Amino acid sequence: MTASSPGDAPRTVVHLMRHGEVDNPHGILYGRLPGYHLSPLGQEMATRVAEHLRDHAIRHLVSSPLERAQQTAAPVGEILGLPVETDERIIEASNHFEGVTVGGGPNWLRRPRHWHRLHNPLRPSWGEPYRKIAARMAEAVEDARAAAEGHEALLVSHQLPIWTLRRTIEGRRLWHDPRRRQCSLASLTSITFIGSEPTRLDYSEPAGDLLQRARPGAGA
Repeated sequence: MTASSPGDAPRTVVHLMRHGEVDNPHGILYGRLPGYHLSPLGQEMATRVAEHLRDHAIRHLVSSPLERAQQTAAPVGEILGLPVETDERIIEASNHFEGVTVGGGPNWLRRPRHWHRLHNPLRPSWGEPYRKIAARMAEAVEDARAAAEGHEALLVSHQLPIWTLRRTIEGRRLWHDPRRRQCSLASLTSITFIGSEPTRLDYSEPAGDLLQRARPGAGA
């Protein structure tokens, strides 16, 4: 799957993979908190995607530093014989509400101590600004594109960072309804570059048949 021909700008594909299901039975908004690992189903999802990518020309493999992303990247590294590099720029977005139990519904938002964090959903006021997320993700993707030029790269990240970058590439506003994100567990958002220019964006769910078994709260 070499991506260029003589005289042409190289064709490179950078895949952004969301991690698999997390073991989170209590519905904690865990964000960047340590200690949240893949569930057995999440490990199955990671293996499924690794097998899907077996015949792809992936030359560069990078993961967020969080455990769930590292565990998702590991089967790909094993199958393709690649080391897993770590990049802080593709970590989950920071969030004031880390550690809050959200599995029981939205009642936690009614607590007065949270209200000052909710005044500006366009930024958003409760966490890392969308523009900052988009900028760091774009930098990481550009470095991955350069490292895998003419081939493919895989970055294992999290739902909000991936979705924010996608909206940036598509020229859409960054604030959005989280319920409408197209970025399921273990999904691939794939950006095709000709030279350094993104020319196509594709979305796929190699482990899509496993999603019906995922628990609510499997998270970001």
